[in-house]
Amino acid sequence: MAAGNWKHSVRISTEGDGHVQEDTCGYAAATAWVIDGASALLPQLGLPGPSDPAWYARNLDLLLTDAAVAAGPAGGTPAPDVLADALTRMDRLAGTVAGEERIRFPSAALCLAQLTDDGVEILALADCHAVVELEDGSLVHVTHEPADIRIGTEHSANPVRERELRVLDRELRNTPGRLWVARREAEAAYQARTVRLGPARRVVLASDGAWRAVELGVVNGPEGFFAAAGSAVAAQELLLALRTLQAELGEDADDATLLTLERNCP
Repeated sequence: MAAGNWKHSVRISTEGDGHVQEDTCGYAAATAWVIDGASALLPQLGLPGPSDPAWYARNLDLLLTDAAVAAGPAGGTPAPDVLADALTRMDRLAGTVAGEERIRFPSAALCLAQLTDDGVEILALADCHAVVELEDGSLVHVTHEPADIRIGTEHSANPVRERELRVLDRELRNTPGRLWVARREAEAAYQARTVRLGPARRVVLASDGAWRAVELGVVNGPEGFFAAAGSAVAAQELLLALRTLQAELGEDADDATLLTLERNCP
């Protein structure tokens, strides 16, 4: 397939019950991404935004744009290298606003799609998702690791102990043997799950708040989610159905974002 850049066909983002949008998404040149700012669990640094996670998501969005433009056309730079460039830029920015602080510095889950000469490369950190439709019509679902999978469910009946374990888990992120997320460390880009695929007709990227529609059965698996993301109207109906069900269940609603992309060939 000829080299090209991304164009989007659907872009939907809604706030959760926290009323602060900590998701974002975007694309530039051969790179596209969804970013899900990690909810604040450790004491916040007071960065200049609605919340530290919101500040982080918005600035990583800008830095990914810079890195994507620097990477150039499809096939020029692997997905991990594009993200590593953005995180290196983030580390420089972090030094100006937070000094050497790392553990309390905000972070995010992320899913990134990078066009290649002969297809697409998907990179996932933590619990964002991608569904890729290949030219033969088959679908491939790519994600990394649920953010809290290392917190044992046996502790859910003890809220104090569960919170202690969540705090410990957050403090240990981006260290060997633990969950890696987008934060300041460029090395995280090479700890991500990266999948190289052939030519794609369409790609859907989603935050875990939007993917909750799959987990709650609003749609049937990656296939149903991909179909619902095919038009702006259907995607809005999907998120409305999700919010309605979450309200009925008494479940806190997370920010929900999805981005549907096609290759724009010259």
